[in-house]
Amino acid sequence: MLDKQALEERIVAALKKVFDPEIPVDIHSLGLIYGVDIADDGFVQVSMTLTTPNCPEAEALPGRVTECVLDVDGVQGVHVDLVWEPTWTKDMMSDAARLQLGFF
Repeated sequence: MLDKQALEERIVAALKKVFDPEIPVDIHSLGLIYGVDIADDGFVQVSMTLTTPNCPEAEALPGRVTECVLDVDGVQGVHVDLVWEPTWTKDMMSDAARLQLGFF
């Protein structure tokens, strides 16, 4: 039986290795990952956004997320949905990310 909690922890750890090249903070800590849903068969649905619709990484970042999630043991497939609602704000960042970027 698939341990979804353990798999999600491994996926989040992998996502914390993906960075927006314009910002020195990982995409998970930035709050760009809105959801990670894991089906019983190990297929993963990731909902994510970007800091702005005009982000120069709009084409590359979802592909990098797909690759990093596929590399996690237990993941059988992945689909990344790029969403714009709710609109990303700096409030979605972790405290550590805000501190690192000087937003406190």
